[in-house]
Amino acid sequence: MDSFDLFKALKEQGYIKEDREEFWWPKSGTFEVLVGTILTQQAKWEKVERSLENLRERNLLNLNSISNLDGKELALLIKPSGFYNTKAKNLKKLCQNIEKEFETFENFCLHVERDWLLLQKGIGEESADSILCYACKREVMVVDSYTNRLLMKFGYEFESYSELQEWLVNGIESNHDKICKLYGKNMELNLIYARFHGKVVEFCKENRRGKDVEVGSLNF
Repeated sequence: MDSFDLFKALKEQGYIKEDREEFWWPKSGTFEVLVGTILTQQAKWEKVERSLENLRERNLLNLNSISNLDGKELALLIKPSGFYNTKAKNLKKLCQNIEKEFETFENFCLHVERDWLLLQKGIGEESADSILCYACKREVMVVDSYTNRLLMKFGYEFESYSELQEWLVNGIESNHDKICKLYGKNMELNLIYARFHGKVVEFCKENRRGKDVEVGSLNF
């Protein structure tokens, strides 16, 4: 068994839903993804959406506005996401560092490296990869707790984030042609990785009981 078998099983069950965006994450390829990545840490997406809407209503969802926004005002606007003082501080500093290093969000997407992101306060491996995958549309596979819990149900255990990520990537890369046949068209790896992560998240959210994941319906 490899990650392609998991991908195929999830696809056969109809994940991702038809109304989702092509890259799964809402507003993929935009600055909003970067903000959402910070806000979604230890928060439900529904609460993140409320915070994003607060920023959107005030035309603040852009790099320059958040860089220059008063920290207390930013914290109040993103309060629905929880841990709002810490998140406001980290988000504001990240935006300031992006402006200093890359000047624009577009230039950031073209040139940022994973190591640079990991040096930023409040950004770990999952957040860095989410930004690279969904904001920058790079060929990066995102790993999260859903992925780990799902695979543990099938007897797979990994010692680190990078080991699990490597397992996921190897199965996809070695079966790239088969995935393209499943869709009946050429699929770039960045799109496959985005959709794979989305399939895992949607399956786990729909088949969880507490913190556990029910996998009886998944033939993998």
